[in-house]
Amino acid sequence: MSLSMKLGLARLDLPPGSPAETQVAEAHEEARRALAELRELIRGVHPQVLTDRGLGAAVQDVAGRSPVPVHVDVWLPGRLPSPIEVTAYYVVSEAMANIAKHSRARRGFVHGRLHDGTLVLEVGDDGVGGADPAAGSGLAGLADRVAVTDGVMTLSSPPGGPTSLRVEIPCPVSE
Repeated sequence: MSLSMKLGLARLDLPPGSPAETQVAEAHEEARRALAELRELIRGVHPQVLTDRGLGAAVQDVAGRSPVPVHVDVWLPGRLPSPIEVTAYYVVSEAMANIAKHSRARRGFVHGRLHDGTLVLEVGDDGVGGADPAAGSGLAGLADRVAVTDGVMTLSSPPGGPTSLRVEIPCPVSE
């Protein structure tokens, strides 16, 4: 909180519209977002939008914060069991972070449906490819998280791209 406050105060001392003021404003906004994410983490390791409105809304929220434009097409007939929603949310969040950090993509997508009792999520981009779970990335951790739900994760990311991450999680839905 101190960092965010100091950036806000520093911004007041700079000429409006100057390059320095613009950079401090951007840093102030990033600090504000980081603080909000830390608060979400402390509150229960997932964002309030996931708890309140479900996976579709949470995916829209993550995509809306991405520096890479992302097309979201997630349609679910209702709420899914909480462990499945949380796992799916983290898959999308990590995949979106990887797109922003590593892919050099111009755009990405998230597609999600419930199909024959299985949540099928696909996250992809038009970037340079080359993602490798064996390279110590968060992808191996995602595969482990998905496996805990008896789900499977597949990755296609040839050098030169594109990258597509697909997750299938069994999802018993009560009628």
